[in-house]
Amino acid sequence: MNGKGLWVVNMDTELHIRRVVHPTDRIVTGRLVRLMEGYAREVRVGQPVLVAVLTAAGLAGLLLRVARALLSSGGGGARRSFKDLKKGPEFLVTPVRVRDSRDRLVEVELHGHLPQSALHPGDHVQLTLRPQRDADLPPRIERIVNLTTGQLLTPRTATLWSHLGPPLLLQATLGVLLVLGIAACSVLT
Repeated sequence: MNGKGLWVVNMDTELHIRRVVHPTDRIVTGRLVRLMEGYAREVRVGQPVLVAVLTAAGLAGLLLRVARALLSSGGGGARRSFKDLKKGPEFLVTPVRVRDSRDRLVEVELHGHLPQSALHPGDHVQLTLRPQRDADLPPRIERIVNLTTGQLLTPRTATLWSHLGPPLLLQATLGVLLVLGIAACSVLT
């Protein structure tokens, strides 16, 4: 006890706390230790790509509205705003801890969803990893081979193209074809 009535405790500096590391190898084999609590992360949508797609879709949409007005009085479907499209889709990120073959505790990220029964703590797994753009983030899992059950697992996430959706992309394609057609006609005349 020191002079102020407080206990002074000397900490043992020889405690061996295993540090979690980010692996640098492309393939990691080990035992699954833990699937941490997942959280949502947003896919970034590049504004130039979005503007190009929406401009091309707008041209085709204008032509379709004119044709629809001439043929009937039916209305169009609900349109998503630029702000909604720019926000981007969210996907699930689950931090995963694995004890690798060198007895290191490594952390990687699982992007997307897998069946709930696909992975369990203690499973022997082989992970194929890809580094992320942000070097501070652990690498993400591209493919999982669960050596315990013999399953090959590939997590799937939302992409820019799935976020924009087939109708908007088809409309943008029609808009590009329309512009190319008008440009070809003007060159030929």
